[in-house]
Amino acid sequence: MEQGAARERATARPSPPFGDAVRVPEQGRAAEAGEPAGAHAEHVRGEHPQGEPIEPARGRIPTVSLAPAPRVVRHSVRGQILDALRTALVDGELVPGEVYSAPALGDRFGVSATPVREAMQRLAVEGAVEVVPNRGFRVTERTPRELAELAEVRALIEVPVMLRLARTVPAARWAALRPLAEATSTAAARGDRAHYAEADRAFHRAVLSLAGNEQLLAVADDLHRRSQWPLISAPTLRHGVLVADAAEHTALLDALIAQDLTVVQELVREHFTGSEC
Repeated sequence: MEQGAARERATARPSPPFGDAVRVPEQGRAAEAGEPAGAHAEHVRGEHPQGEPIEPARGRIPTVSLAPAPRVVRHSVRGQILDALRTALVDGELVPGEVYSAPALGDRFGVSATPVREAMQRLAVEGAVEVVPNRGFRVTERTPRELAELAEVRALIEVPVMLRLARTVPAARWAALRPLAEATSTAAARGDRAHYAEADRAFHRAVLSLAGNEQLLAVADDLHRRSQWPLISAPTLRHGVLVADAAEHTALLDALIAQDLTVVQELVREHFTGSEC
């Protein structure tokens, strides 16, 4: 029996070097050994580093390394369509009360209906459009009362915060916001409602960000956006309102830098009660 066992040991296939190491994922082995990815796989399929032939483990299917595929970012398309739709709303290209279908808008933008539908659903959440089953999306018709209510809620949130910041934020921090105020004046002078809407929100976000409250920023920005569309005023009146509103931004910064709290309070309250923006 001992001679038979010895013959079996002599004819048995030798165990692969390093035991089960050949079954370790290729990338992990390369990282552990400090060698380039794929080097270990070459050893397994070809020769040992010392030149000793190695037979691949039985049942193992050789893997082929592929270059990483470019990542498809679906949301980038939806985001671009969302920005375009917001601009069309602010500019009045999408008319309040009218119904627009996702396929028709998709043809206009040169995309499928899917990203348009997703963007429109986001606008429905924001209150800019309403879903019309089996037809599309109707642009919301805002009444003067609704705009006044939005302005009132914005004032309840933003005015106390701005007045508190006026007492605590140094003048240099306010001076750094002057380019944002100037951007609103530039857009207003051109009568560019879409760019003004973005510049206006950017200015208010920058002011409120000094409070360090992210939830406040999110709520205030949503209310601000809702108050900006759809437009219900005549174009000539809109231009005058934009110019006046932009001038209040500059005057407010001047008062904050001078730490004139009386003027700050008057301007902040007037900014919300006397403007659609």
